[in-house]
Amino acid sequence: MREPSPRSSRLAIGGGLVAVIAVGMAGFLLGRESAPPPAPAVAVAPGTPAPAPPPKPVEPAVRVLGRADLLALADAAADAFASGKAMPADVAAAAGRQFDLVLPFGCAGPNDPAATAMGWQYDPATETLRVSATPVSWGGASLNVRQGDEPATATGFWINRPWSSSENCPVPIGETVPAGTAPVTLPGQTLAIAMPGPDNALGREGRAFETVQRVRGFDGSKGFVLRITGRLDRSAPGSVVRCVQPAGIDQRPICAIAAAMDEVRIENPATGATLATWMIGRTGGRDERH
Repeated sequence: MREPSPRSSRLAIGGGLVAVIAVGMAGFLLGRESAPPPAPAVAVAPGTPAPAPPPKPVEPAVRVLGRADLLALADAAADAFASGKAMPADVAAAAGRQFDLVLPFGCAGPNDPAATAMGWQYDPATETLRVSATPVSWGGASLNVRQGDEPATATGFWINRPWSSSENCPVPIGETVPAGTAPVTLPGQTLAIAMPGPDNALGREGRAFETVQRVRGFDGSKGFVLRITGRLDRSAPGSVVRCVQPAGIDQRPICAIAAAMDEVRIENPATGATLATWMIGRTGGRDERH
């Protein structure tokens, strides 16, 4: 048998390699044609943040009622009462509201506090200042103040100059009241702030809110201020403002604002000093702080 030459062996091996490569390439191309096309790339949008929850509504702060607000409530109540109409909704809704009422007094100068329920005296020789404010008591029929369905006595203060919302003394007009003059109800006393009850926390009738102090360099040019804070009475049936017309329909109604008083202060507006403070108890009595 004839053995193949080296040259023919190399040719045979080379031909085999070419055949193997050709078969592999054919299989690769056939596989590419039969494979499914790749899915197109999808652009992913950046994540959108979730919408922020709506802010919680902020309830407006309930404003403390001042002198002007209380006078407006009283005027509305007096108008409705004189007209035979129902009390305005604003008057009824005021029950339980906080108030800060300023009553200027002693504006015309020193006088005998016993003559007008509120007043002051100053002795330059001893530098002694005496300031006094005495609550007034009314019977149940006087101001139509009620507890439940029954008329009730009440104790409180007249709101002087109810036609003015100013918390300061006006320009002094007229003469001071002479010492020894009997207490009087001045013309125009048509509005009061009162605490219902026969034995309420203002104390017994005739007991004054009074302070006596030594004061150097005294300045009483702006009179004094009685500041009353508390809440309008929630227990007043129907309305926190009650009115009467004792002299008939041609008389301006006399009204009382029913209140639960928490604190009474005497202040000197000329200096900004608080001369005395009384904390009013719910069950009667009062505590004084200087």
